[in-house]
Amino acid sequence: MEWWAAYLALGAVAGFLGGMFGIGGGTVMVPVLVMLFEAQSFPGEQIMHLALGTAMACIVFTALASLRKHHQHGAVNWGIVRRITPGILLGTALGALSAFSVSPRFLFGFFACFVYFAAAQILLDLRPHAGRDLPGRAGMSAMGVCTGWLSSLVSIGGGTVVIPFLVWCNIPLRQAIGTSSAIGLPIALGGSAGYLLTGLSAGAASLPPHTLGFIYLPALLGLATASMTTAPLGARAAHRLPLGILRKAFALVLLVLASKMLLKALG
Repeated sequence: MEWWAAYLALGAVAGFLGGMFGIGGGTVMVPVLVMLFEAQSFPGEQIMHLALGTAMACIVFTALASLRKHHQHGAVNWGIVRRITPGILLGTALGALSAFSVSPRFLFGFFACFVYFAAAQILLDLRPHAGRDLPGRAGMSAMGVCTGWLSSLVSIGGGTVVIPFLVWCNIPLRQAIGTSSAIGLPIALGGSAGYLLTGLSAGAASLPPHTLGFIYLPALLGLATASMTTAPLGARAAHRLPLGILRKAFALVLLVLASKMLLKALG
């Protein structure tokens, strides 16, 4: 029961943050899932892949819940979502394959570096000035591939990349957050399919019971149940609360989690 309680608590926090900041919650879920899986004595060489795959599958539910609330506030630009989705789906497939082909130590280090970048982006308020219009179909497809690849490799909803890009392209911040939440759905669907298939190719004998590919189903059930409840609350809070102080507190939590992951990468 303590594992169920841990998964529910993690899902509640990640769902709220995903809805509020449009980040999908993976930056929080993955490090904590690694700790929980280690405590349950899962095979060490599979832990990072299981954490990434499970977090990505949970983002499907978080994205559905948060994009619905952002859509109700009129904050989703569906034209952008349609134009970027084909590239996203290709990129997420490439990201899952990349994660499967590199060592767990590299994944720990790469994830830690990415989270450091995300935390610095928040703490220093590194937001590009609006300076151009949205690119054409080819540019949006290329952006989708890059975003999908990175998001699948580190199991995020894409907000860390998509939101600055949209702001740079003259999209208002709240609409950029809402649109990023909607883009998180194809990212999560494509990435989940990739981790499922690569996990199946790894062979069920090397994985813990109750897994589907690199997705650990008991954790997914707990995470999804809680995150679908709290993601709309986070999306509502994004339209009502001053986000500055909350963003900085969240960045400090990310720094702690990233440091723990980096220590694992360094052995």
